[in-house]
Amino acid sequence: MRAEIARLLAELAVERALAAQALALKELVAHQALEIAKLRHQLYGRSAERSRQIIDQLELALVEAVGDATEAEIVAEEAAADASIDGGVVKVAGFERKKPARAPLPEHLPRERVVEPAPCACDHCGSDRLVKVGEDITETLEVIPRQWKVVQHVRERFACRACEGFSQAPAPFHAIARGRAGPSLLAMILYEKYGQHVPLNRQAERYAREGVPIALSTLADQVGACAHALTPMANLIEAHVLAAGRIHGDDTPVPLLDKGKTKTARLWTYVRDDRPFGGADPPAVLFKFSDTRSGDHPKAHLKAYPTTRGGAIIQADAFAGYNHLFEQARSPAPFIEAACWAHARRKFFEIASLPVKGKAGSAVQAAAPLATQAVKKIDELFAIEREINGATANERLATRTSQSALLVANLFDWMGEQRQKLSRHAPVAAAMDYMLKRQAAFSVFLTDGRACLSNNAAERSLRPAALGRKAWLFAGSQAGGDRAALIYTLIGTAKLNNIDPQAWLAYLLTHMPSWPASRLQELAPWNWKPAP
Repeated sequence: MRAEIARLLAELAVERALAAQALALKELVAHQALEIAKLRHQLYGRSAERSRQIIDQLELALVEAVGDATEAEIVAEEAAADASIDGGVVKVAGFERKKPARAPLPEHLPRERVVEPAPCACDHCGSDRLVKVGEDITETLEVIPRQWKVVQHVRERFACRACEGFSQAPAPFHAIARGRAGPSLLAMILYEKYGQHVPLNRQAERYAREGVPIALSTLADQVGACAHALTPMANLIEAHVLAAGRIHGDDTPVPLLDKGKTKTARLWTYVRDDRPFGGADPPAVLFKFSDTRSGDHPKAHLKAYPTTRGGAIIQADAFAGYNHLFEQARSPAPFIEAACWAHARRKFFEIASLPVKGKAGSAVQAAAPLATQAVKKIDELFAIEREINGATANERLATRTSQSALLVANLFDWMGEQRQKLSRHAPVAAAMDYMLKRQAAFSVFLTDGRACLSNNAAERSLRPAALGRKAWLFAGSQAGGDRAALIYTLIGTAKLNNIDPQAWLAYLLTHMPSWPASRLQELAPWNWKPAP
């Protein structure tokens, strides 16, 4: 009977090992598919198109595959251990899948030494004559649960024996007037709400479970007070963005509560990022909120910009609301329109990737080769741009003149010839018309080294808000939308300057109440350095 049990355990261990091997291969396939998708995304465009969705899906599949493989490996090891117990029949070796080398844990984290009890006698002969000759260290990453505390600011009061007057240290500045929340707590609330998209009601529930009940109305009051206190910094960032020679502009829909239902409002973004052409000025992003998508809103946002007579470049899609910005009679100066090649490429890419099914299949099948050819021609321009990213404006212009200009001329000539052969109902005709009607705007990058080929900087800035609106559902009011835009401006600019938004917000809330307005520039995210 023992022999039969051992044999069955061995068979089970072998089955578990084979299952673990299969799941390990599945994990490897998922990993390779993800890498291939990322490489294709880099080669054929960096815009937020279908390939971005495919990468997200593959990342999720990889996470699930790794979890399944790890669980199967543990089960296989346990089965092998059971079968390897001396039962008189057979021993089965456990299965161990190949894993990537683990990166060392961050050096900046504090280390806590836990010294295990030393042996009292030799493991081999039993002698107690032991001498330490070294040590082995195994590191484990651990986290300390969040701790709440109450900080008491004690101001001792003294009486004067000479005049019987009282003397006392002045009261410390609070982050918000008459507030009882410290700057770190306020910064966490702001970042959770606008950086991690956790609504205040969920935050209140979590705080209550941790033994610190805070009313939802109190949290909302603190958010409003913080927005008011941080307004000077948002104004400084706005002035910095609108002093650029080139900005990216875009917008995204945002639900706005309106009499028991929601309507579609807009969140506008204006990004200053001079790094692609080697600019020394720091990057920043400005957000604005409006209840409609009327062209009056960008007109109001940019009414005093640009300040130079030569105008400034604005990179945006072909939204009609921007048209008045390019009028020659505009004061103080008209903008120079630079069209987005990523938008144009996406129109062809979507046609090239459409499934050939149904009654419209023949039309799609006829249009796909033209769309694919257009994508390949545009990708040649993006390949050149990747090589000169970060170079100076003059160097970029020289490369574009020698390499890109001919490609652009050939592309528009080819589209013009092909467009004459197509009917207006052809799927690819609209994509060609989009570019042919705006050839001057698409060619701006050939005459100005500051211009970029795409408007992806603006699209990247809007991505967090587009993801977050699924969590917070809607903006409660116009004022709430304006407040969100203000905090988005601060958090987005902090991220562009590679600093921790929550730590920087805490520093601002700590020092801004007593900070001279003339030195506010010192607290800007591009000048701020975290304490060591």
